[in-house]
Amino acid sequence: MSDPVVLPLKTVRNPRDLGGYVGFKGRKIKSHRLLRTGKINGLSKHDEHFLLNYGVKKIIDLRSPAECQKCTDEELPGVEHFDIPVSIEDNTKGGSSNVTATFARYRRDQYAGFRMMCHRYRSHVEKPHAQHSFHKILELLADTKDGAVLYHCSEGKDRTGVVTMLILYILGVDMETIRQDYLYSNYMLNDYRADRDASFKKSGENIYFRANMRILGSVSDAFLDTALITIDEEFGGLDKYIREELDVTPELRDALRELYLEK
Repeated sequence: MSDPVVLPLKTVRNPRDLGGYVGFKGRKIKSHRLLRTGKINGLSKHDEHFLLNYGVKKIIDLRSPAECQKCTDEELPGVEHFDIPVSIEDNTKGGSSNVTATFARYRRDQYAGFRMMCHRYRSHVEKPHAQHSFHKILELLADTKDGAVLYHCSEGKDRTGVVTMLILYILGVDMETIRQDYLYSNYMLNDYRADRDASFKKSGENIYFRANMRILGSVSDAFLDTALITIDEEFGGLDKYIREELDVTPELRDALRELYLEK
């Protein structure tokens, strides 16, 4: 795999350009076309100017409506914004009592966060709402003839990771490269996890809670494999899933390859 193209942004987590990966028939993905990041609130002027100069024309927010309301994306001049949530559920649904119960579980069971993440990845690929959102995202990409599309969730690793997996696979990138791109989020979020852990330690959280928070701030082969195994067992494999559940026609697939792969 070629080295990921990391964008020099200080106020955006996990910012990368998918350009350079080798896809269908040896054709590389174009640069300045597909950008994956974490949330884009609180942008510095430097980062705002960088994204505009980099050619960003559209932003797709993959977060739930509740997340978007709590932490709204920056509005960039001349850039279209689309809310296409992979999940419509608020992770804190149920209010403070639900969060309190979840945190109590994290303080006594170091594997609680791991199981929750596996459940979330399964949900991301099997729920009809998520499948419909994936289709809408691909249609939007096919309707973007030039400029960069930036898509993001909160930390740019899970929902963004699944969307990236689907885009790269459709563009013909091999699965090992897709996996390594997905896992690269761990490196990109090292400082983020370390800062959070130091804060939790200072506040007196126990080792089980901190272990869970590190899991929640990471990606894992097991998480991606949960999605892929679910697709294989419930939908007959990734090709059939993309064709039948995401309604990606040969025409849509070929249009995406024509737009995002070099000649």
